[in-house]
Amino acid sequence: MPNKDIEVAKKIAKKVSDMNGRTFFVGGYVRDEILGIETKDIDIEVHGIEVDTLVNILESLGGVQKVGASFGVFNLKGYSLDIAMPRKEKSNGRGHKDFEIYVDPFIGYKEACIRRDFTINSLMKDVLTGEIIDHFGGIEDIKNKKIKYVNEISFCEDPLRVFRAAQFASRFEFNIDKKTIELCSTMDVSSLAFERVFEELKKALLKSEKPSIFFNTLKDMNQLSFWFKEIEGLIGIKQSEIHHPEGDVFTHSMMVLDEAAKLRHQAEDKLGFMLAALCHDFGKTITTQVRKGKLTAYGHEVESAKIAKVFLDRLTNKISLKKDVLNLVELHMKPNQMYNTAKKKSMMKLWDDAIHPTDLILLSKADALGRGIKKDYDEIENALRASLKDYNVLMQEPEVSGKDLILLGLKPGVQFSEYIKLGHKLHLSGLSKEEILRHISSDINKKHLV
Repeated sequence: MPNKDIEVAKKIAKKVSDMNGRTFFVGGYVRDEILGIETKDIDIEVHGIEVDTLVNILESLGGVQKVGASFGVFNLKGYSLDIAMPRKEKSNGRGHKDFEIYVDPFIGYKEACIRRDFTINSLMKDVLTGEIIDHFGGIEDIKNKKIKYVNEISFCEDPLRVFRAAQFASRFEFNIDKKTIELCSTMDVSSLAFERVFEELKKALLKSEKPSIFFNTLKDMNQLSFWFKEIEGLIGIKQSEIHHPEGDVFTHSMMVLDEAAKLRHQAEDKLGFMLAALCHDFGKTITTQVRKGKLTAYGHEVESAKIAKVFLDRLTNKISLKKDVLNLVELHMKPNQMYNTAKKKSMMKLWDDAIHPTDLILLSKADALGRGIKKDYDEIENALRASLKDYNVLMQEPEVSGKDLILLGLKPGVQFSEYIKLGHKLHLSGLSKEEILRHISSDINKKHLV
């Protein structure tokens, strides 16, 4: 099935060509095509015609959305295609918005590419002929799996490129050029908007087979301190060599993150699941101590949730996402603990407390496998999933309702919610609705509530 964005790009390119201009696919689209990666993000750049001429061409093809008309950026209604004109950017401050931007359709191909971040993103492919223009060796760097900045001066104008470098290294498992690492280590990232940093984190967590590369790269750049200080704090926190021969909490967390990446396709909330894998042991920074000659971190899951909240509040304002993550972090120890103690009734309450029980099982699995001990988790996982299945069956059985309480003679009031909660608690313990109602009726009569 033809890609409608590609098809309209060709229509635009033909009309631009008729006006003696030229249209190119640019950026990630060209890079991903060379890598053989399917991408939905298609960007084109139009050269050699005036802005008004481009607007007239776009209007002849549909409704024009002026995303940033003064910056020469447009969309067509009904399409995901980004349409831009070459422009110059000049920094006039510290923030990511502190730029003077000039549209210059006649700037030339090399000058247009020089503002790109990395050589692998500086490629231009003619929409009509397929010719690739490569002024900075991007094709060679793709072949060599190398990430290099295009221009030192323009690169430093946007500090987000520090995180983009780490994100690309993680997604493509490319190595970052030494000079690029050194340059990134000098850049001040504190002025960035949290939304932009979070977007790079999100891509690393959801598109990488080894998300640990993102954080190890930032560690090499000395760029964890401002946005990811909680992760930096895990470095050097010792663990029991018996249970964690892999090393410190940072090493363990990175291993868990990579194990989670193998499982995320099964998760209900993929981003929440990956963030929980990242945050699950934050509390070990304040709970780790030696007790009777052994390293322990009792209660770290509760403290982890508290620290994770501070971390997430810095990076996102998505309330439901944060709720999912903190729920997983606080409960992450319990599935394996309850499996080992065979507390079936407690398992029912655990699944009831979990927002996404399946994700909790997956997190427990990643936590168990993300360490320097080879372990077959199949038996535990099968038992946990069987228990969750029992819970789901139990939840299909009728529970005590407000109507049932009225039939027992109880008038609506504070006691209503208390008895509904009690009924649900007894339901989780395995009592039938009839048994629960008898228990509640007896309690009501004892308290003379009717």
